[in-house]
Amino acid sequence: MEKQKIVQLTNKIYRLTVLFPKKEPLRYKIRESANDILHDIINLDNFKNNHFIIKEESNQVLIRKKEELFFLLESDIEIILAYFSIAKWQNWVSYFDILDIEEEYSGIKEEALTARKSLLDELESSFDKTAPLDLNNKDFIEREKEVEGNSLDKRKGKIIEILKQRQRIQVWEVSKVFPQVSKRTLRRDFVDLLKKGLIERVGEKNETFYKLKLDRT
Repeated sequence: MEKQKIVQLTNKIYRLTVLFPKKEPLRYKIRESANDILHDIINLDNFKNNHFIIKEESNQVLIRKKEELFFLLESDIEIILAYFSIAKWQNWVSYFDILDIEEEYSGIKEEALTARKSLLDELESSFDKTAPLDLNNKDFIEREKEVEGNSLDKRKGKIIEILKQRQRIQVWEVSKVFPQVSKRTLRRDFVDLLKKGLIERVGEKNETFYKLKLDRT
């Protein structure tokens, strides 16, 4: 995943979408998604170069942070691919031009998926699976407090409340509750809740849902 390659691909998006009707929402949504993907790649590149790494953090924490960055990249690529699936049938530009760009983004998504799976395998292997769960452990108690929303900000606490009322939700559904908050920001909220162990992710691609962890006591 070379940063320069993504910059060139983003430029290609801008040149292509300038041919869309001027007031067509997809013209700007596709550009916004392309910018999000570029932002994700830059974050990953910075992380790789240790710009965001705090030396005192454990290896497990660093692996989780990098896995989250790859997950955000995959999610943003899913969004732009969905937009492409609509745009390529509109006769605004060549169907095959969009198809070529789709294939490039799909290739990047596969790279991200492979890298993320590798990180998850590395994370799983780093845990001591024989260690018993200590219900009196301070970290466990703090996590349970977070479940009740004591240390969550209001928006994440509201997401937890919604999940208590519904079996599962998608990010777009939550965006209706917070119309002033971007979907990108909401995805980061979900990633943070995943990291805290409060929720779990099921499904993939456009069928990705979130629900409360079932092992809560």
